[in-house]
Amino acid sequence: MISIITAVYNQLAMNRLFLRAVRKFTTGEYELIVIDNASTDGSADFFAANGATVIRNKGNYPYPVCQNQGIAAAQGRLLAFLNNDTVVAPGWDRTLAEIMSSRKIDIICPCGIERLEHTSVMRRRKKRWGVIKALVGHFGSNQSQLQLMLWLMYGDWVRYTRKVYQAHGSRVIEGFNGNSVLMTRAAIEKVGLWDERLQAADWDLYARSKLRQSTHHDIQPVHVALGVYHHHYIRLTVKGGCPPMIGADKLIQYDDKWGKTEHALSRMIRQDV
Repeated sequence: MISIITAVYNQLAMNRLFLRAVRKFTTGEYELIVIDNASTDGSADFFAANGATVIRNKGNYPYPVCQNQGIAAAQGRLLAFLNNDTVVAPGWDRTLAEIMSSRKIDIICPCGIERLEHTSVMRRRKKRWGVIKALVGHFGSNQSQLQLMLWLMYGDWVRYTRKVYQAHGSRVIEGFNGNSVLMTRAAIEKVGLWDERLQAADWDLYARSKLRQSTHHDIQPVHVALGVYHHHYIRLTVKGGCPPMIGADKLIQYDDKWGKTEHALSRMIRQDV
């Protein structure tokens, strides 16, 4: 079983689209754990009414804090950390799990707008998405408009993701795509929980996997599966802002942690990703 963990604050239209995709395209057994950061639009009740385990925070907590809350509640052998503004690929869970098993990878991400096989492809995809987001997003972000944007970007979603898999199969490259991360429990035992001091926790996770590889040789760095494509709306619906983040004054920057003591590693990571 996979434990799917996502943190939300409002965005009910996006949450409806997210849940619909998870239900339709997740092929194996799963549980959905939602960390709700004091939503005011009924998002917590929506997820609870649809069978999710909902952890109701009294305020807005940083991303890594929410992920660790999800881990504490999770029952699955695999843990998937998904942003709520993503649309998963058909069969994403089984395909990624099979790639992880065959290639002995403990932490993997699907590809997407922010991480593709070549910088030039990524640049063109981002440009196209930027145009669509500007045109359609100007009129709002209800569920119909979100679906329209997805269609304008890809056409038939199932057909598009199938073509991506046909082109790349189980090919992987080192790197990460922070909106969707799948990891084994063994990975958590080796690299630790999400570092709650860093909002840039995906960069940190990659760095720690890289460091663990160099010191213990018992894990591979985070990899991206080029044949599994997830769409990320990239914070499209966050227009009204979020409430003040609890503990924001205690957060540190990525370079505060890695810039001096692991400067060479930090530079290598920034070149790789």
